[in-house]
Amino acid sequence: MFETIDSIIQRDPAARSRLQVLLTYPGVLALRWYRVASFLWNHHLKLLAEIITNITRRRTGIEIHPAAQIGKRLFIDHGIGVVIGETAIIGDDVTLMHGVTLGARRTVTGKRHPTVKNDVLIGANALLLGDITIDNGAKIGAGAVVLHSVLPNQTVVGSPAKPI
Repeated sequence: MFETIDSIIQRDPAARSRLQVLLTYPGVLALRWYRVASFLWNHHLKLLAEIITNITRRRTGIEIHPAAQIGKRLFIDHGIGVVIGETAIIGDDVTLMHGVTLGARRTVTGKRHPTVKNDVLIGANALLLGDITIDNGAKIGAGAVVLHSVLPNQTVVGSPAKPI
């Protein structure tokens, strides 16, 4: 957890100390409880995992499905309204601003949520929908609606999102 907290301090100029981040950042709290819920989910205690997820969502405004796969040093800035779906995969050193949705476009079985690779920045209220890939170093503009995969180091904006 200290690795995540230290990465937040590097990325957020408002972060003053480890203690402040640990005690006051809702994204850190949501990630701590996600790890517990994910462990329970993977050990076939799915109802308990879902109860923890529900309590965490009500407390932080952040909903992370316990089956989602999340890498190291995820920073959820502010957090209110963030939704991470069941089959979403998030790599290392990703930053999500408030209101981001990693959601599905259809109610089908199998992979239906985005894969976000490493060092990606996703702006406020961006919607990433479907089984798409956001490649390393990409940037998603605030309010973008991303329905197609994004290339490495590419920046996309708009609705529907287009490269700039």
